[in-house]
Amino acid sequence: MNEPELAAQRLLAQDAATVPVEHTPVDARDVVEGHPTQGAQTLHVQDVVEVGVWEITSGVVEDIETEEAFVVLSGRGRIEFADGSSLALHAGTVVRLQAGDRTRWTVYETLRKLYVLLPDSAKEVTS
Repeated sequence: MNEPELAAQRLLAQDAATVPVEHTPVDARDVVEGHPTQGAQTLHVQDVVEVGVWEITSGVVEDIETEEAFVVLSGRGRIEFADGSSLALHAGTVVRLQAGDRTRWTVYETLRKLYVLLPDSAKEVTS
């Protein structure tokens, strides 16, 4: 295999901002306000780590998180945690979520993030 072919195998997306993502409505049980839709496109899976792009349209939704780190590629919003803390989200924001975090996402402008799902450290300790 030549060097350009090896490089091509390493490329997950030429531009994560334009990776096609097919949307479906957010489960009504999770919607607090609006009619948001969401979608994801997995870019790579290796063992227990997944990399992908996720997008959600404006609205307010609640979620219970998994182990994840992400960087916001575009859009604006706010994520509120059960402890009362919150983070403003905009292009360039980098966040780590912990498994079990109860969150409320307020999305002002369609939000797109590049995510990395991480192994659940609690599961690893007990395994």
